[in-house]
This record gives sequence, C-alpha cells and structure tokens, in this order.
Amino acid sequence: MDTQRSAYIAIVGRPNVGKSTILNKLIGEKIAIVSNKPQTTRTRIMGVVTRQDCQLVFLDTPGLLKPRNSLGEYMVKSITTTLEEVDAGLLVVQAGSPVSAADRSLVERFRRGHMPAILAINKIDQLPDKSVLMEQIAAYAQLYNFLAVVPVSAIQGDGMDELFSELEELTQPGGWLFDPDTLTDQPERVLAAELVREKVLRLLDQEIPHGVAAVTELMREEEDRLEIYVTLYCEKSSHKGILIGKNGSMLKKVGTLARQDLEGFFGCRVNLQLWVKVKEDWRQRPETLQGMGFSLKDLEL
Repeated sequence: MDTQRSAYIAIVGRPNVGKSTILNKLIGEKIAIVSNKPQTTRTRIMGVVTRQDCQLVFLDTPGLLKPRNSLGEYMVKSITTTLEEVDAGLLVVQAGSPVSAADRSLVERFRRGHMPAILAINKIDQLPDKSVLMEQIAAYAQLYNFLAVVPVSAIQGDGMDELFSELEELTQPGGWLFDPDTLTDQPERVLAAELVREKVLRLLDQEIPHGVAAVTELMREEEDRLEIYVTLYCEKSSHKGILIGKNGSMLKKVGTLARQDLEGFFGCRVNLQLWVKVKEDWRQRPETLQGMGFSLKDLEL
C-alpha cells in the first residue's frame, strides 16, 4: 500500500515578516535570500522537503504590498496565482504586530478558496512581553479558523519542529510530487544571481537596493573552480557609482560576501565576476522584466 503523502503549501504574509527565513529553516538549506528590507523576495520560490513518507512542497511568495510599478504588480500577481494552485496556506505574521490590511486580504483569499491554513507568529525572540501573544492569537482567531497557531523564531529555530509537525498534518495520500532529493525549482544561475543581490540589499540603504536586479550571464565549470559572471542592473547613473563605490570598494565587498556563500552552496572554489550597468526604469517595463527572467505569463496583467 502506498503510504507516501504530500501537499503544496503557499507561504504568504506582509513584507519582512520572515517568510524566506522560515522556508530556509524548513528546507534545511538556503534557497531564498533574506534581508531586513521589504520586497527582498520578488518571485515565487519553491522548496521541497521529504521526510520518511511525507513530502511538503512550499511556495514562498513576495510580501503582499500595494504595487507602484510593473515589478510590484508582477509580485502581487504571483501571490494570487500561487494561492490558486496550492492545497493549503501558511500565513506568517510578526509577533506583537496588529492585524494589517494585507493580512485581512490574504485571509479573505483563504476564505474564498475554502483553504486549510496554519498561522505562524514569527520573531517571538524579539518580543519582550510574551503575554501579548495571547491577544494576537485571539485577534487572528476571529478572522479565520486556522488549523493551528504556532509561535516561532525562525532565525533561532524555536518552534520550528512544532510548525513542521502541524504542516505534515496537511498532507494527503497519493504519492510524492518530486524526487526525494529535490530541494528547489530555482536554477543554479538564478540562485547565484539572487545571492549577489542579497549582499546589495544588506550593504546598501534606502531606495537603491530596490532598483537593483541581478542576472547571471555565464556559469561554467573549469577544472578547479566554478566561473560565475553576474551583471547588476540599476536605474540611474548615480546609483551605478554608489554600487561600484570609491575605487570599486562597494562592488568588492558585494563580491567577497557573495563568493563566500556561493562556495558554501556549490561546495567548490568560485571565481565571481561582477559588472554594473544602467537600465533606466527597468521595474516599469514588462518587456525588460521578461528579459531578466520574470515569467511572461505573470507579466500579462
């Protein structure tokens, strides 16, 4: 008798609540970039974890926000599309934060689809007074009949085993959806570019990081190393100067940090070469977004 069980689960929530950190912790590998800035995740990222007879397929989505350009509209569209394709939802909220309009909108999508859902209250390590959790749980309980509410600290790992156990309850018989060794659907070229973009997000402030895209132009294996060439696109010449830095200092910092992560991920020496180019208003142009690897289907708004 086939005992293999599986489920597609969408990870949704406001920007910067820790969805990607939760995904990485559940998978056990870094497949989604993280930073303390909103809009870090721009596309839907799939992560797969298989334990014994259970396989969970997670779809990490961008944070729900009010779109201000074509890229923002693409991000919102990817959330809607994902929720139409999954078996269940995992809503992630930040500990101590009030119910937001974005949370209500996501819950309404659960309701319309009669979707089983779990609530993860993240960043409990940052909450001095844990008693407010009860008030927060009560507020969300009034919104939706969540199958479980699990307080977690994804960055420290607290509550993650409990969360995984609750997510396993969402699986259904019918076999696995992917080979048990599968971790993600993200091509290696995309993972490499995203790890570079993560360092830009961490090292630069204000608006500049949101106007930066990273594209892997070349990836090839040599005898003793992996050659990776990545182009960083920005929207203004002034941003290009900041990205490069005085005598190339900023670009060198980005490259050094990214190379360390890349070598850890690929398990070999990496020669990382970075370039910076200006592509004005790329976030406003669907044709440019398509050229950077965003799905044409989701750009048809």
